[in-house]
Amino acid sequence: MQSHRLRRASFWGEAKVLLSEKEFHDAARQNNTGRMEQLIKRGVDVKAKNNIDRTALHWAAGAGHEQAVRLLLEHDASVNDNDSFGMNALLLSAWFGHLRVLQILVNAGANITCANKNDHNLLHCAAQRGHIKVIEFIMEDLEDMRLDRKDKVDRTALHLAAENGQLEVVEFLIRSGCAHSIKDKEKNTALHLAAKNGHAEVLQKLLEVEMSLDEKNVEGLSALHLAAEGGYHNCVKLLLEAGCDVNTQTQKKMTCLHYAALNGYEDMARILLDAGIHTDALNYQNASAMHIAVLQNHPAIVKLLIDAECDLDILDNRQQSPLHIAAENGRQDIAEMILIAGVNLKLTDKQGKTSLDIAARGNHINLADMIIKADRFYKWEKDNLNSDSDSWVAKHVTFKQDHRMETQHIRSVMWRLATKYLKPSEWKKLAHHWKFTEAHIRAIEHQWTGSKSYTEHGHRMLLIWLHGIIMAGENPIKGLYEGLVGIGRRDLAESIRKQANADSTSPRKCTAM
Repeated sequence: MQSHRLRRASFWGEAKVLLSEKEFHDAARQNNTGRMEQLIKRGVDVKAKNNIDRTALHWAAGAGHEQAVRLLLEHDASVNDNDSFGMNALLLSAWFGHLRVLQILVNAGANITCANKNDHNLLHCAAQRGHIKVIEFIMEDLEDMRLDRKDKVDRTALHLAAENGQLEVVEFLIRSGCAHSIKDKEKNTALHLAAKNGHAEVLQKLLEVEMSLDEKNVEGLSALHLAAEGGYHNCVKLLLEAGCDVNTQTQKKMTCLHYAALNGYEDMARILLDAGIHTDALNYQNASAMHIAVLQNHPAIVKLLIDAECDLDILDNRQQSPLHIAAENGRQDIAEMILIAGVNLKLTDKQGKTSLDIAARGNHINLADMIIKADRFYKWEKDNLNSDSDSWVAKHVTFKQDHRMETQHIRSVMWRLATKYLKPSEWKKLAHHWKFTEAHIRAIEHQWTGSKSYTEHGHRMLLIWLHGIIMAGENPIKGLYEGLVGIGRRDLAESIRKQANADSTSPRKCTAM
């Protein structure tokens, strides 16, 4: 006896088989019948199982090797042995689509009603893998094969074929008279599973047999929800064209637009908006699609919703508007879109905080300044333009920091003014003179930068004021002169006027003074 042949094959990770038995399994997997016969003559155990209870017959059947299968059957291999997953040679041949091997095993007396640990029978195995020839043989040549037999989770072959996008199988099963509307344990129909996995051709076929469109699963999701959640806009189009309710909601009151906003599906959102979905529907947290798009940082969705004239002042469960959420998370680009569209800046959350309070508290300095600019602009627009949204100013408004060359001179004047000439309390006097609110001043002061923080605060206030002056089309040097005179700093006012008038590059000379 050769001792090395008797050692357990732990080296190969197959602790239950001898080295010779592993070699036998490998030969079966490779259809090496010559080597298999040599090992059989030496007394190898044809029925030996590895660490997952798989025999040589499993390997040969799964690989579709007819010669190896016949050889094993001739030497009394156990045709119905299951591996640790409940798969026997017959189920493996169906799973991998080896029709001839399946026929050989059936003729050898294999149990045709077998099923694995998921309760998948021959039809289930072949259906989810799309093996139409195997399915035709199963249904036409084997007895007692139930077309609508359910597996462990109540799924039929139609469920599995639809879930895996096996169009040819779906067509065969429908022609064979399968039940279309059976639900699994989660109340999914085949339509749900096709939509969830984005199989548009299968979905189209199922729609042709007039399945119920708005059936919901245990979570209250329809096929439309599942297609939208997965981002499958072709499936969404099909379902909407077939007559699905675009405004249907889940148990958590989610609409398809909520899912598009959650995942940033821009094309999906367009389709849904074109189909007439309600832009302001609220989910179980009282969040609109806009709330979700802002939170998830999807500016393209935000723009689409603004263009669709959604309500920007809706409050969620925390009494936060979309701008509150943008301020809390420092989303400057999104905040600007919202501010340009126009919102109520006085709205407060459960803690009584406005969006400006939240931006300041989060140290989102640029965003806080944008909100102050917007607040001052709204007031100016109301006073001067009667909220005419079609005005030139409204079309060209921006609340971001100004880095343009044409304002570089005046901005440098303001920098020198704030850092060298204004006394600690004078920036506030100017702010009051220019009708900054106490909330504006508090928000600016929230940024603490040390003993000379007043210079930073003053500079921010001056730039915010400049934004308003430019938007109003007024002379900034003139306004600065008048402001400084108004707080008792005529000396500074005269100095700035002289510098401005002496500078040939200055876009606005103070000739009126």
